[in-house]
Amino acid sequence: MLRRRSESRLIMSSSCCHSSTKKVHDTCPECEKECFPVSRQTMLHQLQFPNNQSLPEGDYLFCANQHCTVGYFSISAVIPKSQLRAFQSDRKPMLCHCFDISGPVYRAALADGTAKAIKAFVVEQTKAALCACESRNPSGRCCLADFRQMEKAHDC
Repeated sequence: MLRRRSESRLIMSSSCCHSSTKKVHDTCPECEKECFPVSRQTMLHQLQFPNNQSLPEGDYLFCANQHCTVGYFSISAVIPKSQLRAFQSDRKPMLCHCFDISGPVYRAALADGTAKAIKAFVVEQTKAALCACESRNPSGRCCLADFRQMEKAHDC
């Protein structure tokens, strides 16, 4: 179930690829990595049933550290990744949740020279407003920056 948290900063909710995201940050209560705000919509779509039906009101942040057990946290609650649909033990680390592209698949595509077409598809769908980042991505954020980060790491 939900665990309580005593302190945090008040945050604003984030939005998808097509609008600006207010950059309010806090650190995770477990791993102390920087975290980002998420909307209530993201939370409701990411929490497993029945936890999504008893989500306490408030502003939440998402911890993207894959090795951390904290999924979301607020001033009054900590929600573990084990309660999130996207973090089941049988899932691969995802790069693009909207179009089901895993990090390992994109890394392999970078290595074999086929990554350009994959990224072009995601960019095209995003420009056409056919992505669903706010509800499908646990961070509620667009993945295009993650593609660039993975490309930079590959070029190093």
